[in-house]
Amino acid sequence: MRWITGAVIGVLLLVFMGTALYWSNEPDRFDVLARASARAETNGDQVVIGYTTTNTLIEVANTLLEKSGGYISNDMMPPSVMLDNIANWEFGVLVQVRDLSRALRKDFSRSQSQSREDPDLAIAEPQFNFDNNSWVFPATESEYETGLDALRRYQKRLADVAEGNAQFYARADNLRNWFADIETRLGSLSQRLSASVEVRRLNTDLAGDSQASQSTPVEDEVMVRTPWTEIDNVFYEARGTSWALIHLLRAVEKDFASTLQKKNALVSLRQIIRELESTQTSLGSPMILNGSGFGLFANHSLVMASYIARANAGIINLRELLAQG
Repeated sequence: MRWITGAVIGVLLLVFMGTALYWSNEPDRFDVLARASARAETNGDQVVIGYTTTNTLIEVANTLLEKSGGYISNDMMPPSVMLDNIANWEFGVLVQVRDLSRALRKDFSRSQSQSREDPDLAIAEPQFNFDNNSWVFPATESEYETGLDALRRYQKRLADVAEGNAQFYARADNLRNWFADIETRLGSLSQRLSASVEVRRLNTDLAGDSQASQSTPVEDEVMVRTPWTEIDNVFYEARGTSWALIHLLRAVEKDFASTLQKKNALVSLRQIIRELESTQTSLGSPMILNGSGFGLFANHSLVMASYIARANAGIINLRELLAQG
């Protein structure tokens, strides 16, 4: 009888481990242009300016809900509750979904600051900002589905050239505003990844403005280090962020093609995408190593920080280029 019990427990453990590994798989990248064309053909839509970007946002957000294991960040039962790496990957993707949905609402869909905001985008943005850990009453997934439905309605109206009651303005200033959000996100991730190794940094919070002040005083030098228990969390958040941005930037390359060509900025955008693609390389280690900068063992966070920092530098340069006349 004991061996039967042991065999059952062994089988259950194998199933448990297999499920955990399968659910931890990061989704593959997809062709944003092909997905947009397929949706347009299915729905009888015309691929107008903004259609590809909106469709890519929908596809990226839908991936959170439909990937292997579904959305697990709010799951309270094993094995999901123990899969913190993929949960942090989801959060990285979600932040980019939130940022672009906000940019759609306040910039891309409006001709000027005093113009009326799109009613469906006014629904979508707050839905994606709902608590990402809510299990029930209501569940996070149901709130995000509501946001997706609103985005699909906006996309359908956008493609209706006869009515013209939804717009997407592919202007350089709109793109610069969204890039500013990306810049702050990547900058923060780069700093947190680099802090996998403890460093002493000078306080530059008020640098560049002799009249600047802050609420409370701080030391001139501070020790910065991401806690070792959070190293892998930040790493996978960065991978999720990069995965989402690869797709969203490829969509922008299509919808803002004329603007980018006028500024001779297409190659700069493509280089940023290439840097982000490097972050998606498969890991050759079963765990995120945290060796010293020039030590015997690898430091995966520092490698990731290098790619993220280069992509962020490209975003900064691209924003400056778009600001030129």
